[in-house]
Amino acid sequence: MNEKTHFRKAFDSPYLSSADIVEPTVLTIKCVRLESDKTKKTKDKFNTAYFVEREIRPGEPLKPMILNATNSKTMKTLTGSAFIDDWQNVRVTVYVNSNIRFGNDTVEGLRINPKPPTRNVITPQMAKAWGHAKAAYLRDGNLDSVLAKVDMSEEHQAQLIAECQPAQENADAVS
Repeated sequence: MNEKTHFRKAFDSPYLSSADIVEPTVLTIKCVRLESDKTKKTKDKFNTAYFVEREIRPGEPLKPMILNATNSKTMKTLTGSAFIDDWQNVRVTVYVNSNIRFGNDTVEGLRINPKPPTRNVITPQMAKAWGHAKAAYLRDGNLDSVLAKVDMSEEHQAQLIAECQPAQENADAVS
C-alpha cells in the first residue's frame, strides 16, 4: 500500500500534529510539563505531553503534544486530577478531529478520547495471541512492544520471557 504524504509534513513542527496521526493511536503519557513554545512563535507556555513510546511508526520519532484547553480538560477527567503532575503513565487515544473551530476557520486538530483505551488481557491459554506476543518479544528483544498492545500479569510476563529465552539464545549463537 502506498503511503500518502500530508501537506502539513512540509511544515516541520517540534510538536505532534494532525499530519502525524493517520488513525486513532493509543499512547502512554510519560509526563506533562508546562513549557515555553518550542517554535518560538510566541512567548506562551503550554501544557506539553511527553510519551513513553519513542516512535509513532517504525523509524518516525514521536513528538511531544501540546495539550490545549480541551485536551487538558479531558486529561483532568481521565485522571481525576486538575494537576499536570498527576498526568503521568496514563494511556490515551489520540485522534484527529477535522471539525475544530479556530476563529472563523474550521481546521483539523488533535483530540484525546475522553474514554480510556481498552487493551486485551492475554494468557498462554490464548494460543494465537500468545504466539503474537512471543513473536513481538523475539523481534524486539524486550517486553515494551508486547505491553504496548496487551496486558498480562507479571507471572505471565516472566513465562513469556522464559519461553522466548531458548529461541533468543539460539539466535545469538548463530550470529
